[in-house]
Amino acid sequence: MRKSLSVGIVLVGLFVFLGQTVAQEKPSITIGVMPKLVGIDYFNAAEKGAREAAAELGVNIVYEGPISNDVTKQAEMLDTWIMRKMDVIAVAPNDPNALAPTLKKALKRGIRVLTWDADSDHKSRDYFVNQATYESIGHGLVDVMAEQIGGKGETAIVTGSLTAANQNIWMEHMRKRIEDKYPEMKIVTVKPSEEDQQLAVQVTQDLFKAYPNLKGVFGITSVALPGAALAARQSDMTGKIVITGLSTPNVMKQFVDDGTVKTFLLWSPVDLGYLTVHAAKLLKEKGTLPSEFEAGRLGKIQVKGNEVLLGPPTRFTAANIANFNF
Repeated sequence: MRKSLSVGIVLVGLFVFLGQTVAQEKPSITIGVMPKLVGIDYFNAAEKGAREAAAELGVNIVYEGPISNDVTKQAEMLDTWIMRKMDVIAVAPNDPNALAPTLKKALKRGIRVLTWDADSDHKSRDYFVNQATYESIGHGLVDVMAEQIGGKGETAIVTGSLTAANQNIWMEHMRKRIEDKYPEMKIVTVKPSEEDQQLAVQVTQDLFKAYPNLKGVFGITSVALPGAALAARQSDMTGKIVITGLSTPNVMKQFVDDGTVKTFLLWSPVDLGYLTVHAAKLLKEKGTLPSEFEAGRLGKIQVKGNEVLLGPPTRFTAANIANFNF
């Protein structure tokens, strides 16, 4: 009798141990986070935020992307992620249309799909994690330029890619803002720099030559703006032409310090990466996102329709740029 009791106790203990082991070894959520490209300050900062959230939430992330602004390479990498059966894929598309078929394939396989930083076709993802409203970015850029050129004169835009959805929509809002509020301002041309800083320098220098009456240049990516600023410095245009746009404070500090750039805008890419992972985990667990949810240190985040909104962009100037480190 005692022998049977002892065996029973051992078996119960074994089952409890195995149950605990299975619980401990239960696979965590795996989230694939893909930037437009790797190796630049902006997406390095986004990776930092994504990994911070992953550690906080206890999820696995894979942060990988192409080394250049290459949507074909993105599609190839995403196909690999689909075969690996990621729980969630979060991607910043280089081209909204070219990547849509691949993302739709992921959805059909039961993988949740987010876009972040830039959007794709709405039918190819569940939600878009937007760094700020398109309108607030477009209006903010134009207002900063108008303040410095007196609300009139010729301007030009150096963008990243002519196919980047977010940049194209920002430019739509920029043009609308000029039309509505600054009728004496004009955007004379838009030139791509393909997320290559040296190309941004060359394109901006070409603009100085082609448009002698140019009052200002917008660099609307984290690579285009420092490229445009460097072009102004090298061409002895500091103080003679207004340079503004979107970029990270660490890379822009030298240009603010020497007066080449007075004011520029950006949201926190660290926070954007952090929010993307929070939204991805919640989407996987719940199947949908509520109109408002808590995202760790960011607090309450609003979801409008199928867009998750990080918040309005920040103005960086000589007065506050030293307070930021990304």
